Amino acid sequence: MRAGPSQEDIRRHNLGALLRHVHLGGPISRAELTARMGLNRSTIMALTSDLTAAGLVREELPRETGRAGRPSLVVRPESSRVYVFAFDVGPDRLVAARVGLGGVILDRRELPRRRDPFELGEIVGVLAGFARQMRRKTRPDTVCVGAAAAFSGGVRKGDGVIAFSPHLRTPEQEMPFGEELARRLGLGLPVSVGNDANLGALAEHSRGVGVSVKDLIYLHGDVGIGGGIIAGGHLLGGHEGYGGEVGHMVVNPGGRSCGCGSHGCLEAEVGERALLEAAGRVKAGQNGDEPSGKHGREVVRAVVDAADRGDIVAQEALKRVGDWLGLGVANLVNIFNPEMVIFGGMLREVYLGAATRVRSQLKLHAMTPQRNRLRLRTSALADDATLVGAAELAFAHVLADPLEVLARAGG
Repeated sequence: MRAGPSQEDIRRHNLGALLRHVHLGGPISRAELTARMGLNRSTIMALTSDLTAAGLVREELPRETGRAGRPSLVVRPESSRVYVFAFDVGPDRLVAARVGLGGVILDRRELPRRRDPFELGEIVGVLAGFARQMRRKTRPDTVCVGAAAAFSGGVRKGDGVIAFSPHLRTPEQEMPFGEELARRLGLGLPVSVGNDANLGALAEHSRGVGVSVKDLIYLHGDVGIGGGIIAGGHLLGGHEGYGGEVGHMVVNPGGRSCGCGSHGCLEAEVGERALLEAAGRVKAGQNGDEPSGKHGREVVRAVVDAADRGDIVAQEALKRVGDWLGLGVANLVNIFNPEMVIFGGMLREVYLGAATRVRSQLKLHAMTPQRNRLRLRTSALADDATLVGAAELAFAHVLADPLEVLARAGG
């Protein structure tokens, strides 16, 4: 007969649950925690005392109260003291941030980059350098409790190895990104690594437009298209972590060639290159840059702006891309029945310019029960969605087991 959870297991679970409420919801009174967690006041007091002793939260009197009697203490995250490093490796930029408990971005660094193939030494050198700069500005009593990075490509579950990415010099070559970045950071902490679209989904579910939505799909567009799927409140990663490659769902058999070797993939029909070629911004076979050297979300926004000003070519380009995007979304809606689909990265701009076409395709191809209550939204976190997702990934082990931090603090 299997034994039930021990008192220590229950305490660990309750500590994590309380810390998660404070981390995601911000300052909250003991009374509200009692109501939300279904625990008695003495248990809440003991838990908050433990977390305060570990330096994870602090308690203080509310700044304002309109009620008679003794006010309930407010529990606040120690955002300025407890932090993680979050990194975002995008095709156009490298970003590093120091993010405090509670999701507060305390400091950040960003470097625009050309779309040259990634080299491991180049990436980790820049990111580790940014982290060192930020650490030099911290107080002596601060503590880093984790680090994580978002990367555009297939990330193997468990070890942070980039198994494939269109941005690598050799796309099929594995890159030990997490291990090397951890070594260069020298914090004595592992670096968790996640696919950018998966982390975008996690961010929007935790802090963006998808808060409280248990079933959602986040579609992220940069050079290619990726997807993060939240089902029943949990991220679907797949057997080895490679789930969510929705950009390689075929929507137009025999259509445009795709970097994966197939034809008519969603990525090939909807991605940045497809939009720019249809809008006459680049010729087929050229790279994705305009003559001015602009690329990425900046040039996608330029196409949408041109369409808004009446440019017929830009309008037709958005209609074409919007139709294929709508068909792809319809397929996903039929399979996963999400409550919400969120458009992020450059797809945020594309959807704003082609929402009517996307909705028309949904009406034609999505089954009525699945689409009736579906909500289509753009990312609330915009360009920072994947960075915020990396921060949440870095905080995950602390939220799951604050006792680790308690032990480190001597609690």
